[in-house]
Amino acid sequence: MKLGAFSISLSVKNITASKKFYETLGFKVFAGQIEKKYLIMKNEGALVGLFEGMFENNILTFNPGWDTNAATLDDFDDVREIQQKLKNKGIKLENEVAKNTSGPASFTVIDPDGNSILIDQHV
Repeated sequence: MKLGAFSISLSVKNITASKKFYETLGFKVFAGQIEKKYLIMKNEGALVGLFEGMFENNILTFNPGWDTNAATLDDFDDVREIQQKLKNKGIKLENEVAKNTSGPASFTVIDPDGNSILIDQHV
């Protein structure tokens, strides 16, 4: 399965303090809007999303169709294909993408330790 670019989405208490901390580690703002309480920070191929007040726990995120620069890949597994493969393997989905659709869509699974995994396609 080609899951695309990987990032971790962190639920932060103070977006400004978190931005400053990750900048100290060498990350730079890649996307997002601090006034809307979310930023995507990047250090080489590492991506960290900072989200204040949007969700409770941290989320592992995969973006089918994107590389680490958010450039569209020519060859990738569509989110609906990934969803079906996981269902065929007996993985329980928290929510599902409608089968007869195309383009941007997302679904979530929970790993055995309770961690949320978001498969979030933007293309």
